Amino acid sequence: MTWRTPALALLFLAASTGFAQDASSSLTERYRATADKLIQAALADTEGYDRLAYLCYRIGNRLSGSASLENAIAWSVEQMKAAGLSNVRVIPAKVPHWVRGAESGRILTPLDRPLHMLGLGMSIGTPPGGITADAVAVSSFDDLAKLGRDKVQGRIVVYNYAFQGYGSGRNYRQSGASRAAALGAVAALVRSATPLAMQAPHTGAMDYDEAQPKIPAAAISPEDALMIGRLYSEGVPVKIHLEMGAQMLPDAESGDVIGEIPGKEHPEEVVVIGGHIDSWDVGQGAQDDGASIIACLQALTLIHKLGLQPRRTLRVAFWVNEENGGRGGEAYRAFVGDQLKNQVAALEMDGGAETPRGFGAGVDAKSMDMLRQIAKLLEPIGAGEITGGGGGEDITPLIRDGVPGFSERAAGTHYFDWHHSEADTLDKVNPDDFRKSVAALAVFSYALADMPERVTGGAGAGRGR
Repeated sequence: MTWRTPALALLFLAASTGFAQDASSSLTERYRATADKLIQAALADTEGYDRLAYLCYRIGNRLSGSASLENAIAWSVEQMKAAGLSNVRVIPAKVPHWVRGAESGRILTPLDRPLHMLGLGMSIGTPPGGITADAVAVSSFDDLAKLGRDKVQGRIVVYNYAFQGYGSGRNYRQSGASRAAALGAVAALVRSATPLAMQAPHTGAMDYDEAQPKIPAAAISPEDALMIGRLYSEGVPVKIHLEMGAQMLPDAESGDVIGEIPGKEHPEEVVVIGGHIDSWDVGQGAQDDGASIIACLQALTLIHKLGLQPRRTLRVAFWVNEENGGRGGEAYRAFVGDQLKNQVAALEMDGGAETPRGFGAGVDAKSMDMLRQIAKLLEPIGAGEITGGGGGEDITPLIRDGVPGFSERAAGTHYFDWHHSEADTLDKVNPDDFRKSVAALAVFSYALADMPERVTGGAGAGRGR
């Protein structure tokens, strides 16, 4: 009778494999009709882009502590209520209040011409009348160390590094001033963190090492950095004059804005999606991060309009102070408090609204398999990729305490051309790409909130910025 064992085994294997395939495809089929409705509604929607236009053209950029940010927060409360969301509220948060003030820079020798510059966020200002000093140009922190105090003391350090992605540029922006100050520099100028040379400086946050003197720091255009670097390497003295009126004021009252579609079976369990409502004080904060927060709001708006109610609560959050402090993410974590176990998932969109590709997910293998079935529903709009690693600056406080983190992934072809610059304006947001982002967010977030099983966290979750 042993001859029957292989046949029975094969029969059992075939049956179990067929069962596994049916189980693995069940989520795709379960949500196919709903996904089709959401995608169709999103691709035909004009309300979301109109909301974004209002935010960009009627309110404008939204730096923490500014009146325009508070206008945006009040307007966002109105928009969430108009969308039919429940439990709309503002979670209070105190935010840093950095003011740029008047600023300018000039190269004085070997020729007289203006510098294209933007002060870095949180930098101190210059003394009255500014700073005039010779420049030293370096391509790395190692180059700076090799110069030593004798060649850096009393000079302005220019970081003319080779741009190899945003991460590398951010390192010089964040810590370049203190590294230069440790050797006696009087100011620091950093090549803007962008691949695009169009004489447009890009600002961003910097940090001071409290063990070192604080010196003024600014971003300059790639062209200006390259010019100064070339002149310095040829032994040509470069003299620069810098004036910055930047100052820190006392912390300001602000807050996160949230609204919900309550869950029909487990309202205490929450899937939160969102982005940051604040922006830098240049441009309009369109791609960073206006398009993201409005896309998330519009995703919930369409879910509500279609009469859909997931098992769990679906919440949209406009976090505050992502750009220069992260206070909004911490305030949200405090708001959640001891109910952390009920935070099912946190999704942050902070990479612009270019063509959506899919989502990053910081979940375990079992959950990844489930999400790939949901992602199949987004293939018609090209957003069906699910990759490991998901997170962002605002949801880091949740992720570090075990909440599964997600991030929307966009093509990012031009994001850093505009990022933190005067060029971050509404015209950079393609309406069709924006609508596809709304569709992807609506389908993905609804499924996260409605799936029979909760997702569980895994390795690979991380910070966004």
